[in-house]
Amino acid sequence: MASSSNINRANAQYCTGPRTAEGKHRSSLNALRHELTGQIVVMPADDLAAYQRHVKAFTDQYRPADATESQLVQSAADAAWRLNRIAALESNILSLSVVGGDALQDTMAIAASFEKQSKALANLSLHSQRLSRQFQQTVTQLRELQKERQAQEQRDMHDLLEIMEAHGRKGLPYNPSGDGFVFTEAQIHAAHPKKDRSDRAYHGRCSANG
Repeated sequence: MASSSNINRANAQYCTGPRTAEGKHRSSLNALRHELTGQIVVMPADDLAAYQRHVKAFTDQYRPADATESQLVQSAADAAWRLNRIAALESNILSLSVVGGDALQDTMAIAASFEKQSKALANLSLHSQRLSRQFQQTVTQLRELQKERQAQEQRDMHDLLEIMEAHGRKGLPYNPSGDGFVFTEAQIHAAHPKKDRSDRAYHGRCSANG
């Protein structure tokens, strides 16, 4: 009785995949559809360095301050990367039929290719719409979260400067970390003149109204 490994090897000889150009093209489109819905973001044919630069651009723009913001930035970058891939796939599908003839021949070839690959293009369009919604929702959530964080940071900084001034008037030392403040010395130093200007503006308005 043949072993299972021998049977598998024998079957493999008959399962060599599509051999014609059209069959290979259909197979590649099926693989691309799976890639679009799969969890892997960077495909073997992708440029890993380009993807890393893409993510870095998002990180530099939004400068996430914690794990939640970092996750949202990563999600937005990945959605944008997939959207760019879809645009390239659509272009590739239509350009496969262009043979470099005259403009009329190329236009007719693209139209024929569009009709022939209408299902693949429709699937790409659906994925594009889904990813566009995902991207917009992620960016909106990220911006709202950062807006709330920045507002809270401003309130915390204001409280910290008030406490530091009160301790300074009394000649007492003060350690901000003891009260849970996590600002750096540079941030505190930069906030001092802003608060002074705000206080002067406030007192000026009070004097004018008085």
